Amino acid sequence: MCGFKAHFENVKPGDWDGQWSQTPAADNFSAGAGGWGELRPQNSSVSFKREREPLNDEEMKPRKKFDGLPPFEKNFYVEHPNVSAMTPNDVTSYRKKREIHVEGENVPKPVYTFDEACFPDHVLDVIKKAGFTEPTAIQAQGWPMALRGRDLIGLAVTGSGKTLAYLLPAIVHVNAQPALSPGDGPIVLILAPTRELAVQIQQEATKFGAFSKIRSTCIYGGAPKAPQIRDLQKGVEIAIATPGRLIDMLGNKRTNLNRITYLVLDEADRMLDMGFEPQIRNIVSQIRPDRQTLLWSATWPKEVESLAKTFLENPYKVIIGSQDLKANHSILQIVEVVSENDKFTKLIDLLEREMEGSKVIIFLETKRGCDQVTKQLRMDGWPALSIHGDKSQAERDWVLSEFRSGSSPIMLATDVAARGLDVKDIKYVVNYDFPGSCEDYVHRIGRTGRAGAKGTAFTFFTSANARHARELVKILAEAGQSVSPQLESLIGTGYHGGYGENRRFRGSSDAIRGASFAMRGNEGFSQKGSYSVSEGRGSGCGW
Repeated sequence: MCGFKAHFENVKPGDWDGQWSQTPAADNFSAGAGGWGELRPQNSSVSFKREREPLNDEEMKPRKKFDGLPPFEKNFYVEHPNVSAMTPNDVTSYRKKREIHVEGENVPKPVYTFDEACFPDHVLDVIKKAGFTEPTAIQAQGWPMALRGRDLIGLAVTGSGKTLAYLLPAIVHVNAQPALSPGDGPIVLILAPTRELAVQIQQEATKFGAFSKIRSTCIYGGAPKAPQIRDLQKGVEIAIATPGRLIDMLGNKRTNLNRITYLVLDEADRMLDMGFEPQIRNIVSQIRPDRQTLLWSATWPKEVESLAKTFLENPYKVIIGSQDLKANHSILQIVEVVSENDKFTKLIDLLEREMEGSKVIIFLETKRGCDQVTKQLRMDGWPALSIHGDKSQAERDWVLSEFRSGSSPIMLATDVAARGLDVKDIKYVVNYDFPGSCEDYVHRIGRTGRAGAKGTAFTFFTSANARHARELVKILAEAGQSVSPQLESLIGTGYHGGYGENRRFRGSSDAIRGASFAMRGNEGFSQKGSYSVSEGRGSGCGW
């Protein structure tokens, strides 16, 4: 039998109100930062030291003082008898089978089933109605870690089930805290890099939190502020936000972070790539330092590691698979070396030969290219729509709705949709343009082959992409895929300086530029469908 521990006696709602200080962040740096260093045994005399990062102008703004805040409960884990009965050999065998690697002190055993995770019955009912049969690897190990109340680093590829790995413990956490009072901010904050991912997280939060009457809202740019402000003023237990819009809301005093005790940084690597580090640091500096923090990332570059050392205290770390860049083995990867001028003809051949009637995402590097190829496809009668950062939020939502429903099964996209986009039964991904890094290649093709399903990714590779050939061949070989002699012949022929395979922090104009949207005339489909759509005009800039 298992249950959750929760203690918050003598805690009054008013006790959560913070006090504001005009002391610069440099004098109160620990307020916004945890830290974690080399993991030591419990009896070690070595203490964990926080790393002091250079402060920028944004971080030198007045920060909050956290003296006198009431304690809160964050350890709810009671080990199921079946889990207690596991021997060390059982645990080692299970982790090896599911490619689970762990680090940290007193790491809990994984759970084999949903029942062993000891979630409330109403949460288990929703899980089972959704058709899930067993926890994914990140859930099996991540749930016991998160429910213990410790900070957590989770490294897993896209499609691994990480959203529920942090969201279900968040629901348990909320249910154990005192109820919100008027003027209180949220209890759980989930930061995400894109509005698409933020919306999808909120959909899951609504689904699993409904029985507990847990309210959530989604705070993101490119949409009207008024509905978001109304949600915040009414009070929500869970806020899912992109960093830029949340900074705006905080600056205008539309909400506060006084009550945040559970913080999630989802797709931390992507947020840093998009240039959100100053905003993240600003936000975290306003949250009490004894919070529980969970950081999730698909990769582990030094920039993400540095962020984790700053914000997390003595964390668990769970890695699914290898830290080396690799693709989902459920995806058939086909890479063809082509000339730039042959791409569109090759695409039409693929659509006619392989893909008609299936959901397809076609990725391009620029917004102009995305619009041009979409227009060409529609003129040829294909039901194609496009999504990129110059679309209005209403347009993007409509395109995603049409794509999800299958009404328009071909969607062209820049990398704004490469991460966090959760659409079921995508059978094919086409890399019309190879992305700026092999890391982005892996995330693009991860839109198919999700949740154990099979998928296929076609990639057009030109001589201009030669600098990525070596790493791409390595990814293909690791996944047991065929490598063409033409691709191998390009190894070593490309320029490796500047923006090479390991390019990071390129910034995404699609994601962080204001969404300016110019309406174009409706263009119908002539042969294969009668769809029409008002397209957003591309800016003509790459990103």
